Amino acid sequence: MEVTLNKTTTDAKITGTVQERLGFDPNSVKKLSFGELVKKVGPGIILTGIVIGPGNITTSAMMGANYGYQMMWLLIPIIIMGITFTMTAYRISIFTGMPILHAIRHYYGGVAAGFCGVALFLSCFFFTLGNITGTGAGMNLIFGFDWRIGSMIMLALLAFCYLTKGVYSKVEKGIMVCIVGMILAFFATLVATGGPNVGLMAKGFVTPQFPEGSLTTALAYISTNAAVTAGIYGTYLGLEKKWKKEDLFNGAMRADAITHIVTVVLISGAIVLVGAIVLNPTGTTIKAPAQLGELLRPFLGNAAPIVMGIAIIGAGFSSLLGNTQRGVVLLNAGLNKDTGLESKAVKTLCIVCLAIATVICFSYGGSPTQLIFIANVATSIATPVAGLFMVLILWKKELFEGIQAPKLLQISMTVCYIFALFMTYSALKKLVAQLPSVLGLA
Repeated sequence: MEVTLNKTTTDAKITGTVQERLGFDPNSVKKLSFGELVKKVGPGIILTGIVIGPGNITTSAMMGANYGYQMMWLLIPIIIMGITFTMTAYRISIFTGMPILHAIRHYYGGVAAGFCGVALFLSCFFFTLGNITGTGAGMNLIFGFDWRIGSMIMLALLAFCYLTKGVYSKVEKGIMVCIVGMILAFFATLVATGGPNVGLMAKGFVTPQFPEGSLTTALAYISTNAAVTAGIYGTYLGLEKKWKKEDLFNGAMRADAITHIVTVVLISGAIVLVGAIVLNPTGTTIKAPAQLGELLRPFLGNAAPIVMGIAIIGAGFSSLLGNTQRGVVLLNAGLNKDTGLESKAVKTLCIVCLAIATVICFSYGGSPTQLIFIANVATSIATPVAGLFMVLILWKKELFEGIQAPKLLQISMTVCYIFALFMTYSALKKLVAQLPSVLGLA
């Protein structure tokens, strides 16, 4: 992505027509072929690896186990929101010449950018809590020992990857095998169980409803699958991918956004269906890591807990490494500090965050799956804060001077933001009232 991150960039005025700022006419850009688009896709895949962590697996399984097919309709707004948030972030970045947090600093000052950076960082930090707990839960499924011991082993490996060059690329390949294996296992389980009840599934897609007590789970599911954090971080990953301004208009960025949200929905949707088929009929609720293994038992039998443990460790480790970096990068961007992934400052702060998160996780006295779920709900703070500034910037007339403004995207972004705001307010209002009993304080 052809932008710069020095301090002078955010002080420069955004003037002139779009053609003058971009250096070319957007209407003259040739659309890429399918083969060319495949080569351009990148940040979206990385974002999928971050999103599909233990929190996503746990929340998706809980939704299917607790509510069956009734919440399948949420996949529709998730697809719309995911693509909208990502394309809004990419478009603002290209038209302003700055990643999102730098654009917020340009228009609304350092306080607003810093506030957004802190909110996004906290959202990612809560996600890290779920990832640390999740990797431990995966180790518990495989070896049976305390999840805290498992977490310490995985954290030691993570620190080694942060501090050593060339190790992560090898580990990542193994993790990708675990994630692919998990996808295949869930879809194979769908086949082994005879597949979903088509009538009930179709009804779940076309009948929007919130069953009693489902708002918090719905918020956690939406927050982990469709949040502005992914799109915002994507604008910084675009720098690593070396996207060009033309990629916004030749279809590359749209293909990347669609690839990201479709892969996320396919995986999390499959887990919801398996939960609805395997656990919901028996009235099973997920309160311990061992119950996650039950999802794959119809297909894998006694090997189910081990395979699920490997899948959760793979998903958790990949998400843990990527998400911790994401949080630190967004915090530094908000504070106008170094955002380079290989910089010493970013790596050091990542280690500090992991240490603090570990202390919090180990101090928690409840079930690890409960902590994963609570952490996922807490990630919802990002969209109401950063999303507001994205909506305001997207509606600025100067951004599209000389070309037609993207009315459909502007309307979609506004509606998606209002929907996310409503979900966050409604769910957190109930969660705050229940928090003492959830944490065992009442």
